[in-house]
Amino acid sequence: MALLCATGGVDAELSAPELESLLHQALDTLGPRQRVLAVPPDFTRFHSHAGPLTESAYRYYGDRLKGVLPALGTHAPMRPDQLSRMFGSVPTERFLIHRWRTDIVTLGEVPVSFIHEQSEGKLDFPWPAQVNTHIASGGFDLILSIGQVVPHEVIGMANYNKNILVGTGGREGINRSHYLGAVYGMERIMGRAQNPVRAVLNYASDHFLSDIPIIYVQTVVGRKPDGSLVVRGLYIGDDVECFLRAAELSVKVNFETLDQPIKKAVVYLDPQEFHSTWLGNKAVYRTRMALADDGDLIILAPGVKEFGEDPAIDALIRKYGYRSTPETLAAVKANPELANDLSAAAHLIHGSSEGRFRITYCPGGLTREEVESVGYNYASLDSMLNRYNPAHLKDGWSTVEGEEIFFISNPALGLWAHKSRL
Repeated sequence: MALLCATGGVDAELSAPELESLLHQALDTLGPRQRVLAVPPDFTRFHSHAGPLTESAYRYYGDRLKGVLPALGTHAPMRPDQLSRMFGSVPTERFLIHRWRTDIVTLGEVPVSFIHEQSEGKLDFPWPAQVNTHIASGGFDLILSIGQVVPHEVIGMANYNKNILVGTGGREGINRSHYLGAVYGMERIMGRAQNPVRAVLNYASDHFLSDIPIIYVQTVVGRKPDGSLVVRGLYIGDDVECFLRAAELSVKVNFETLDQPIKKAVVYLDPQEFHSTWLGNKAVYRTRMALADDGDLIILAPGVKEFGEDPAIDALIRKYGYRSTPETLAAVKANPELANDLSAAAHLIHGSSEGRFRITYCPGGLTREEVESVGYNYASLDSMLNRYNPAHLKDGWSTVEGEEIFFISNPALGLWAHKSRL
């Protein structure tokens, strides 16, 4: 079947009516379907335009859209107010909750030899291809996997089969995929569609998902000069070409290469979207390749009140902290509780500056003692908002009281790198 839609460009501006028309045309091509499941991202990907596209699918299928399963991964379930804000008219009773510790089926395993090869000999474990039970055995004749392709710290470019195999995956699969990416090196992965983690997921797709009727609906979202967001591309299909086409555009739209490294970056985390460092550390991941040695990263985080979205992971972050990669790898070897939760270990590696630059958190709901205990610097949110007011700053280079800074209003929408690090 391959591509059903491939529309977009660096200057394209696809309106909501155009996106709905393109989606409906693609669904027409599929022919009648009676039991449809939509798998969009959760509220942490609010700006992906997946919400309106899910609503468009509901307008097309009506009662034949039997379920909507947000791809939570390890995130907290969506609240009713988030569901209504993101998905509009889709009835609340259609929504299902992905319980990543219990509601999963293992379809097969990627062999140890393949993981060993992809990790350059660093890891020796199989990778379980796990999915939510609704996907494996829900009796659906169409699964619409909806989401945004954008640079990502674990898998290079987000979405495609990650939305299924990680977003609705199980504990072991999520843990091991995250750890593989961390051990291989996130700076070798980010912004690259082809990498070891993606290779593992593609192996699992080819061997274990081929009999499941999945269609991928992928957006590419960019920012206009006035700061507003716009959909630059829509790609719909059932195989890897759909993803690769979207990734090619996303690199052009979402990856900003800088001529000089950033000495001070100021990143704002929307309190509606970011409540934890687990999510908020996109401020670290997405800027690290742009920050100068001995530089400063200031994170304005009014909504951040915890470290992990999950209580068990929150406890591990508090105990082990954001230390260097060698320290975290040693902690994994020495502590079974951390070795048993490799996604937490991977997150600790991802959130470390490796001592190369300073990270200062300005949270609305964590104390100085809490922030400093995990290895970050702390600054008062009020004082920093007074100095770096997001309402008065535009994305990119700015001068504040004679000081040059680089401002980012939402780190989830891009990737920044100095050309020397590419």
